[in-house]
Amino acid sequence: MITTSQAPTKLPGTRPEGARDEREAAVRVQEMFGKIVPRYDFLNHLLSLSLDRVWRRRTAKRFAAILRRAEAPVLDLCCGTGDLAFALERERSRVLGRASDAKNAASKGRGNQARRPVVGADFVKAMLDRARAKGAAGGHATTFIASDALSLPFADAQFELVTAAFGFRNLSNYEKGLREIARVLRPGGEVGILEFSEPSSGVMAGVFRFYFQHVLPRVGRALSGNEEAYAYLPASVRKFPGPAELSRMMESTGFKNVQAEAWNFGSVVLHSAVRS
Repeated sequence: MITTSQAPTKLPGTRPEGARDEREAAVRVQEMFGKIVPRYDFLNHLLSLSLDRVWRRRTAKRFAAILRRAEAPVLDLCCGTGDLAFALERERSRVLGRASDAKNAASKGRGNQARRPVVGADFVKAMLDRARAKGAAGGHATTFIASDALSLPFADAQFELVTAAFGFRNLSNYEKGLREIARVLRPGGEVGILEFSEPSSGVMAGVFRFYFQHVLPRVGRALSGNEEAYAYLPASVRKFPGPAELSRMMESTGFKNVQAEAWNFGSVVLHSAVRS
C-alpha cells in the first residue's frame, strides 16, 4: 500500500525528456519549436489529414457570439504560426458581414464598423515571424506579440475571449497558465482550449495510440529532420490531463460552466468555460 508521502505526484506541466524543472522545460520547448518552423504548417496539415483546419474553424464558430461584437478584445494564446488567430479573424468578418446584410436598413454601415484586431501571443520568435509573414501575405489584421503564457504582458480583465489551439499542452505549469488566462479575462469572458487527448477506450483508442506513437514520430522526423520534436509530441499528449481532470483544474482556477466537447473519436477536445 502506498502512503500519502510515497504517492507519486503529477507533473505540473509539460516536461521534455531530461528537463529538470519548469524553467528548463520551458526553454527546451521554446528551442524545440523554434527549430521546426520551416516545416511546421506543412506537417500539421499532413499529419492531421488537414483536419486541423476544420478543428480551428469549428473552434472559431463556437465563439461567434463574442466575435460578433466588433470591439470585443480577443487573445489567441500559444498562437504558433497564427492559424487559429486567422480563423477567429475570418469568423469575425463572416458574422459581422452577415449581421450587416440582415440589418442594413436598421443599422447602416455596421459591416464597416471598426473591428478590433485579434491578438496572437507566443514565446517562440521564429513562430511569430512566420505568423506575421502569413498575415501580411493574406491581408490579415491580426497582431502578434512575443510573450510567455505564464506571465502575460496584459492588464487584468483586458480580454473577452482567450483561445489556445494545441499549445496549452506545452506549458510548463498548467495551473499557472489557467490562472493567468483567468487574470486577463473579464468576468463573464470565455476561454477555449483546443487540445489533443487520448481516447479512453474502444477500437479508435488503439488506432490513435498506434498512430501517435509509431506513425507520426517517424513521418515527422523524416520530413522535418527533427527527432526530438516528433518524439515529444505523443509523449506530451500521453501525459496531458484528460478532459475530466482538466475540467476540474479549470473550475479550481476561476472558471465556471466548464464543458469538454470531443471530436475525431475523442482524440481532439475543445475545453470551454466562462470566467467567474
